[in-house]
Amino acid sequence: MNENTQATETLARIEHLQIDAEDKLTQIDTVEALRAWQRCYLGRAGAVTQLLRGISALPPAQRPTVGHVANRLRQRLETASAQKKRELGDLRLQHSLRSAALDVTLPGRAQGTGRLHPMTLILREMVQAFRTMGFQVMTGPEIETDDHNFTLLNMPPNHPARDMHDTFYVDAEASGLPRATNWVLRTHTSPNQVRVMWQQDPPIRVVVPGVCYRFDNPDPSHDWMFYQMEGFAIGSDITLPELKGTITGMVQALFGARTRVRFRGTYFPFTEPSLEADLQCTLCAGRGCRLCKGTGWVECIPGGIIHPQVLRNGGIDPGRYSGFAFGAGPNRIAALKYGVEDIRYLYKNDARFLEQFH
Repeated sequence: MNENTQATETLARIEHLQIDAEDKLTQIDTVEALRAWQRCYLGRAGAVTQLLRGISALPPAQRPTVGHVANRLRQRLETASAQKKRELGDLRLQHSLRSAALDVTLPGRAQGTGRLHPMTLILREMVQAFRTMGFQVMTGPEIETDDHNFTLLNMPPNHPARDMHDTFYVDAEASGLPRATNWVLRTHTSPNQVRVMWQQDPPIRVVVPGVCYRFDNPDPSHDWMFYQMEGFAIGSDITLPELKGTITGMVQALFGARTRVRFRGTYFPFTEPSLEADLQCTLCAGRGCRLCKGTGWVECIPGGIIHPQVLRNGGIDPGRYSGFAFGAGPNRIAALKYGVEDIRYLYKNDARFLEQFH
């Protein structure tokens, strides 16, 4: 093959390559397709790049002419590629503007209204039930002294009943609290019994709702933070049947007159005698589930007749007065009321869960 023939064939290849590349470029309608086209013709292993590398094999006299034509092809395709990229960008922008167009004549979207948390709802229902029975509502501190949380409730130091409370102790120095006493995150709302006794004379009928803390292993019916609603009444000749009637009245106000409640004996150092009030599980109708741990019943309201020593600690003569006390568990009551199989759902802040309540 003579030198002129070799150069002529290379120029013919350049012309064919130009026609093929420009034809395919006109068919491209996506950025991804354009990138593939650029790799095919202008990339490191592309057709134009390979053609330019092959010019070195031509006779020296033919290289300038052929190289000039090949470089002009590369520049032509690069310019066409840049133009196509701009066109595709314009098309995409136009599509985005059309799809996101705002019709200013449309009415505005109504803003959603807030909802009360299920714990707020259940606490309000419980408070209302007790108010109809003559109870007043009071509050107390969440950080308590060891004396209020334990000692004044007939649990002196080293009393075995303290083991029933997995307690969070507070570093007084780090918290800016007086160092002369021990401080705890209250494990129950019962410390308010003595505090109210110091402030009021019998007859007394008080409920104290609030958050409590125990170092507990979370499960469907326990958590390390929970609500309790302490309730107590002190007066002349208050007996255990009045406590059972009060608990039953609250339960029926929330769940209806046919709700099943059972009472069983237990032990608490601040009440004697003591009892536990269990509600039949509403999730499984007593058949057994995760919430009731297969028993068909959920412990909700422990209580009993206030121990005489607790009355004395509150400055009340147990020879003249008696009283009952209970610590209702709003978390478990909310689970039974709203059909929640795991009380931990109440604190996960999942909007999909919370939107069910109103």
